[in-house]
Amino acid sequence: MEFTGEGAKTLSISDRIALCNMAVEAGAKTGIFEADEKAMEYLKEHGREPKAVFHSDPDAHYIREYTIDLSKVEPVVAKPDFVDNLSPAKEVRGIKIDEAFLGSCNNGRIEDLRVGAEVIKGKKVADKVRFLVVPASQTIYRQALKEGLLDIFMEAGAIVMNPNCSVCWGGSCQGVIGENEVLISTGTRNFKGRAGHPSSKVYLGSAATVTASAIKGEIALASDL
Repeated sequence: MEFTGEGAKTLSISDRIALCNMAVEAGAKTGIFEADEKAMEYLKEHGREPKAVFHSDPDAHYIREYTIDLSKVEPVVAKPDFVDNLSPAKEVRGIKIDEAFLGSCNNGRIEDLRVGAEVIKGKKVADKVRFLVVPASQTIYRQALKEGLLDIFMEAGAIVMNPNCSVCWGGSCQGVIGENEVLISTGTRNFKGRAGHPSSKVYLGSAATVTASAIKGEIALASDL
């Protein structure tokens, strides 16, 4: 699956990584973005320099093409128990949650933490809701610490953890959800039993939606606050 076009060029490297990671859920073996100056700069910053840069041929044949108007994209939520069980976020407002998770390899990046911190600054996590904030890497953790983002989360009552998979999959002891509990997460998958007890339910949303939900104690949009 190849992502290209003027809209694709506006996306950050973190955005591109998230889309490529999730391409497998659309049935692809892999996902790629057309290499551009932004990608080259990212590689340079990380001490890598490609020996060659390849692009699809102008006459390349694609099985199917989709055109997406990014100006019309609205917040969505993936409902249990599959990532393609999508619904506009506004249609699942009000579902009570026990836990919210802002993190994972895909969506615990500095841009996600900035969004979450902006939403929750000056507010508090709802009573009886656990809000886990888990940076994707040590580098991101340090950057978030430097920018004061972690202080904002902790002052709001969130639980800031060391970089790890955490509740994205229930193989960790950090944040595993219990029987019949409901989680809203920025994680990558929401399969049955993925984050804990088989009877638990996992909803997937954006950093803004997850943080707003942690504040309201139910699935909510940032615009609801």
